[in-house]
Amino acid sequence: MTGAPSGRIRHTILEWLKDPAAHFPARGSGDLAETGVTARAVAVKLGVPPRTARAHLDFLTRLGLLRTRRVRCRVCYRRDEIRIAEVARVFEKGW
Repeated sequence: MTGAPSGRIRHTILEWLKDPAAHFPARGSGDLAETGVTARAVAVKLGVPPRTARAHLDFLTRLGLLRTRRVRCRVCYRRDEIRIAEVARVFEKGW
């Protein structure tokens, strides 16, 4: 995915996080849909350095599309479905 435009990368991340268990390896006994996915896991899947993945994830978090959760010493990211639905409605109405 390296070389892809940022918007497409972020869209891909959001798509993967719809069903994280289908796109990322399981971690311990936690449910990926509930706990979220680490930046490192996203980086490996994208084929980019963790710092790059974290920048995309942090951007999506600042927009309110992702929520974070600290699990031990890691930050995990998951979709905020309510916020995503609100944003979708704004675009459907045509602003």
